[in-house]
Amino acid sequence: MLDIGEVAKRTGLAVSALRFYEEKGLIRAAGRRGLRRQYEAGVLERLALVTLGRAAGFSLDEIRGMFAADGRLSIDRQMLTKKAEELEETIRQLSAMRDGLRHAAVCPAASHMECPTFRRLLRAAGEGVLGRQVRSGRGTDRGRS
Repeated sequence: MLDIGEVAKRTGLAVSALRFYEEKGLIRAAGRRGLRRQYEAGVLERLALVTLGRAAGFSLDEIRGMFAADGRLSIDRQMLTKKAEELEETIRQLSAMRDGLRHAAVCPAASHMECPTFRRLLRAAGEGVLGRQVRSGRGTDRGRS
């Protein structure tokens, strides 16, 4: 058994995050020792899966849905494919933004407003395309240079 402080230390998560994850049904304390929650060692692997899911952009509710009622992992592969596609689109959009900014930094035009590449970025930003794509991972290819 690991107490909440040891789990926090091993995972790098704050104790408050562990309590929150427990409240959300992502982890379960096995009991208490005095006032401190106690967890089975398997909680470390479960928290690693939660951390991986968060890093991939899944919500806590989506992550909770990746576990069956008995606590075993049960991930919808189509959901993983969809998230991978969303991440790919976000990567494309961020790469286009990076490339456009790099171009603007060295553009030989007298003014950025005279640079066609910068103007395309500006137009896409004005239409709300860039922010929407980067935040959600969705959108069109407008704004690419």
